[in-house]
Amino acid sequence: MTGIDWDILVPLPVVLALAGAGVAVVVTGRIRLQRAVSVVTLSLVLVVALALLVGADREGPLSVTVGGWPARMGVVLIVDRLAALMLVVSATVTLGVLLYSIGQGAASTDEERADEQAPLPIFHPTMLVLSAGVSNTFITGDLFNLYVGFEILLASSFVLLTLGGSAPRIRAGISYVVVSLLASVILLSAIAMLYAATGTVNMAQMAERLDALPEGTRLVLQLMLLVAFAVKAAVFPMFGWLPDSYPTAPAPVTAVFAGLLTKVGVYSIMRTQTLLFPGDQLTELLMWAALATMLVGILGAVAQDDIKRMLSFTLVSHIGFMLFGVAVGTAAGISAAIFYVAHHITVQTTLFLVIGLIERYGGTTSLTRLGGLAKLAPVLAVLFFLPAMNLAGIPPFSGFLGKAGLLQAGAEQATWLAYLLIAGSVLTSLLTLYAIARVWSRAFWQPPIEPATEGLERVPRGMTLPAAALVAVGLAITVVAGPLFAVTDRAAADMLERAPYIDAVFPGGVP
Repeated sequence: MTGIDWDILVPLPVVLALAGAGVAVVVTGRIRLQRAVSVVTLSLVLVVALALLVGADREGPLSVTVGGWPARMGVVLIVDRLAALMLVVSATVTLGVLLYSIGQGAASTDEERADEQAPLPIFHPTMLVLSAGVSNTFITGDLFNLYVGFEILLASSFVLLTLGGSAPRIRAGISYVVVSLLASVILLSAIAMLYAATGTVNMAQMAERLDALPEGTRLVLQLMLLVAFAVKAAVFPMFGWLPDSYPTAPAPVTAVFAGLLTKVGVYSIMRTQTLLFPGDQLTELLMWAALATMLVGILGAVAQDDIKRMLSFTLVSHIGFMLFGVAVGTAAGISAAIFYVAHHITVQTTLFLVIGLIERYGGTTSLTRLGGLAKLAPVLAVLFFLPAMNLAGIPPFSGFLGKAGLLQAGAEQATWLAYLLIAGSVLTSLLTLYAIARVWSRAFWQPPIEPATEGLERVPRGMTLPAAALVAVGLAITVVAGPLFAVTDRAAADMLERAPYIDAVFPGGVP
């Protein structure tokens, strides 16, 4: 024992973000102060998340009960290695997106651009509320509180999606809300059924009591939760809302949505599958869902002529890789899936920020109207090329390492379905590379569609530097892949064992 009381840090990612949002609302009329409050708040959240990762890795899962209530009666917050790593990655990309948005707003001087691109005063408090909702879903040990976290995400994301009030954004926001509310109804119904069957919504207590239920009852409850989380994660066939919702939003909003929101659904699948429903009861179903998500998503990507929509479809396809690791269900599979989630959050967020730079420079993201960017904007070319190759899984980037871990875990399972999924993963990777190469060829290498002096705008340094910083973070994941895999290996082992999580909530045994 180090003598450090790590538990006191557990609620802070949520508390700091909500407190910062309140202060940001109070100082709405003073934009510079509001920006400072937001940046300081997310910086503190990142520092706390890093400390929690160190504490959880040294001491095991850290747990507190809100308000001092007994764990069986109150809301439990718990941070294990998985939750801590997700907190670190989410805080990093959210801070990067916030800095990017500040640079975008500072560079918007004319009224029209301010309306269309510069964040409105409500942007900063809403981003902080979104951060609180994401953190809440990662650290809660209470299934109903997990639902609350999703509802916080829904409310804040609808505000962000519809910033500016344009017709396309309102339509996209309505579609997103309708689908999300449907998923929320399914999730709430599943929680009600679980409570009726087990008498608790505490996940550690529920894990013990579910084992005593009939197999058929457990299967129905498991399927209900899976369907709800699959909609949130954009798993096939419940992904149609994503490509139509994300591209219409401002670049910072699209980036944070693409990086984080679907991964909250993936995290929930990981948590409930390992803690509440261990075993291989739905392995085949999850594998087929992973395969279909990969292939349908990437086929949609290669058919797009708009870079934003192309990236939205690749986002769907790469959710399949994460589901692959969960479906395999071994320590190697879960570890590779966690690593891939951390990698993908960073790289996907970065790419959408870079696409925002391209749109700012060239006035469009349509491949039919772009060209010559490698010569006209070499910095943009480098900023796109590095995360794009990472996304495609080119060695030695972290995307390759994560996929290699997943393929190895599938090969170790050695079933015909696992080998089929390995083949689908390789095909998806090749088609991802094709889609990226197509963007590179048409937007960067081919001659400009219009004269180079027409329609081009200088990209502000305040937007370029945060995007470049996230590119560097993506490269850093490759550099520290060995230690990071060691952390994810320990996280996966604890998740499959379940005892460390349950004992952290109920040290004296589950009542």
